[in-house]
This record gives sequence, structure tokens and C-alpha cells, in this order.
Amino acid sequence: MSGDEGAANGKQDGYVEIDGVRLKLSKPYEGSARWIGQHDILMQLLACWITVDESDLPLTPRLLGSPGMGKTQLVIAAAKQQGLPLYIFQCTADTRPEDLLVTPVLGQNGNISYHASPLVSAMICGGICLLDEGNRMNEKSWASLAPLFDGRRMVESIVAGIQIPAAREFRAAVTMNDDESTFEIPDYILSRLQPTLKVGFPNKQDEMEILRYHLPYAEPEMLAMTVEFLQASHHLKLDFSPRDGINLLRYAIKRLGQDLDHPLSRDAAWREALDRCLGEEASDLEELAKRRKRALGGESVPLGLADLFFDSDDPLHPDRDDEEDWDSDYPGGDR
Repeated sequence: MSGDEGAANGKQDGYVEIDGVRLKLSKPYEGSARWIGQHDILMQLLACWITVDESDLPLTPRLLGSPGMGKTQLVIAAAKQQGLPLYIFQCTADTRPEDLLVTPVLGQNGNISYHASPLVSAMICGGICLLDEGNRMNEKSWASLAPLFDGRRMVESIVAGIQIPAAREFRAAVTMNDDESTFEIPDYILSRLQPTLKVGFPNKQDEMEILRYHLPYAEPEMLAMTVEFLQASHHLKLDFSPRDGINLLRYAIKRLGQDLDHPLSRDAAWREALDRCLGEEASDLEELAKRRKRALGGESVPLGLADLFFDSDDPLHPDRDDEEDWDSDYPGGDR
């Protein structure tokens, strides 16, 4: 009998028994998604999940990119291509180890039942788990997953008092938003989440196709205005994403159809949506890019305290140690 068979007995009716403890399994994600463009990143993700030998193990990649870039959609599409059930766990700053693994629930009769998280359910059922926005989770929670993402491929639930091995078919991926409202993940965890796959902005053709896929009822003129705006923002290295474009368009379309007696023009509805969804500053992308560059310090060299009192060419400047310049300023002088 294999280790998996010895630990887990009889998955039926959404329950499984492991070492005498009955767990209620989470349900897999039922939605679908189409990944448009950027074929290479999809192939890279699928390659991480391949095993090339009986002793080989799948990798657990981290998908890095700005919010709204479609990282979750990428994993959904990859899971569908693999033909495996997908379980999604949304990581937050207050996620606890028991949230990640097994949660005790007090029933009406006073008995405690144990509920397996989406992650543990994927481990047991041999599915794919997406840990969404993983860098919003604290180190204590990540520490509980350390043995899962190395050669041990198991977790230990202190609450239920059981060890849970991962089925051989189990795969995982972690998405991480490239922004500031996150925890710094410790190196011993990052070393287990390899490789890093960066999800970038789509090109013009792909971005148009993405918007058409999500908003097949949008008029071509408004689609074109939105794509031009997004492509201009990408060129200026601003972080407006396809998701921003979808929300902008959805609001503009709703405003157009709201009042048939006094309809807005397409341009007026789109401009209003831009202001309401992305803020007034989005109306001038070049100025916004300049302001953000200045806020980040631009390309200027930080000033030191000595710069407030000395000219940069002053030989007495504390940071100046060029002997040749000293000799030219003070020929024959004592040092």
C-alpha cells in the first residue's frame, strides 16, 4: 500500500478520512478562462509542472506582475489545458496556518468538524492549487507550507493532529503583485518557489483581443479608444492594466445605455469613465508619468549634507579626494 493510500481512505461525497480524521473537502473552481497572447509565459508555466522521471518533482513557480495583468487567468487556463481540477486560495495579511490547511468548525450539535482548505483539497485530490497574491501572507503562514514545496511534499495540521501527503498529480503556483502593499517573503520560502515568471503588458493586438473577449458587446470605437489609452500608458511605464481597461469600458457602456432620452456621446461617456475609474490624473498620461518619476527621485543623485554648504567643485568638499584637482587648485601648497 502506498503512502497516499495509507493516509487517505475513500474520497466520497466531498469527504475524506486521513488517519482517522474525517475532512470535508473544498470544491474546485468551476469557471473557465482563455489566455490570450504571450504564448511563451503559458508554455513556461506548463513546463514547471512537468515531471521527466519517476524521481522528478514538479516546480512551484511564482508569477510576478502588476495587479490586473491576468496572472490568475493564466493559471486557470493552464489548469484547464492540464485537465486537472483547480483550487484557488486567496492569501491575505491575516491568513493563519489553520486557514491554509485544516480549519475546525463547531457544528450545531456541539461537535467539531474539520474542513480542508482549497490547498489541502488540491493535495488530496491531485489537483492544481493557486495561492493568489502570496506576498500578502505573513511568514508564519508560509512556514507551515515549507515541507510541501520541497522533497517532503506534505503538510502537518496541528489543529487536526494529522500529516497530509500530496498526491503525485498535485501541482501549485503562486501569484505575486508587484506593488508595495505586501510582506517580504523570507529567502527559505522564495528558494522553494522557483522559477519566477514575469507577466508583462500585452501588445496592442493582444490587448484588443482581451477586451473583445471580456466585452463582446462593446462598440469598436470605444474599444479602440481604450486600447490606445492602455498602450500609451504601457509605453510610459505606467501601471494601468487590461483589468483597468475592462472596468473603464464597462462603466462607459453602462452610462451610454442609462438615459435614452438624454444620451451621452461615446466620447463623453468614455471620458467620464476614465475620470471615475482611474482618476483625473489619468487624463494626461505624460504629465502623470513625469510626476511619478519625480516622486521616485527620477535620475537625480541624492544630495548629502555637504552639498548644502559646498560647491561641487570646491576642493574642500568632503566627498572630493582627487589629488590632481587639489594640486591644480593649490600648486605647491602644503597638505
